[in-house]
Amino acid sequence: MQELLQQYKRTRKNLAKARDTYKETVTEQLSEKGNRKSEYELLTEMMGSVEYVIAWLETGKCPGNKRGIERRSAYQREVLMDPILLQSHINRTNAGSPANITDSQRSEIESALSTLSEREKDCYIMAHGQGISQYDIAELLGVSRGTVDTYIRRGQAKISTYLKLKKEEPFGISKK
Repeated sequence: MQELLQQYKRTRKNLAKARDTYKETVTEQLSEKGNRKSEYELLTEMMGSVEYVIAWLETGKCPGNKRGIERRSAYQREVLMDPILLQSHINRTNAGSPANITDSQRSEIESALSTLSEREKDCYIMAHGQGISQYDIAELLGVSRGTVDTYIRRGQAKISTYLKLKKEEPFGISKK
């Protein structure tokens, strides 16, 4: 791999020399031949491609990406409740649906929802439990859509934290 990287670096150096040679002669011969500029542009594109490969070989990642897969956004890392279970909890259905939940699941959902403030709980239940759009929730509560989005995000963060803690302490026993 290192040998390949060194070959690409030598190629980049040779292309830079050739491009600089064309750069000096292009201004002199541009009036004579119109195709000299295209050769210069071709060498520039070739250098860009070689630099792309060098960056890929050096970092092991696709060049240009701001963050790798290991650095996902907070939204992608969040652990959310299963929406079917939440909807089943809200609608309290027991009619043979695959979305039926047990009493223990119902109490776990209730305890997770108890970590939210009243507004967060209202917005979270309307959005995820009843499937109401953020615009409709904002209209019902008399607030802006951005405020509803903030309440929902805060609710998701609190529930994710609750579920992570619950996963770490399976029987409510602290690991202190």
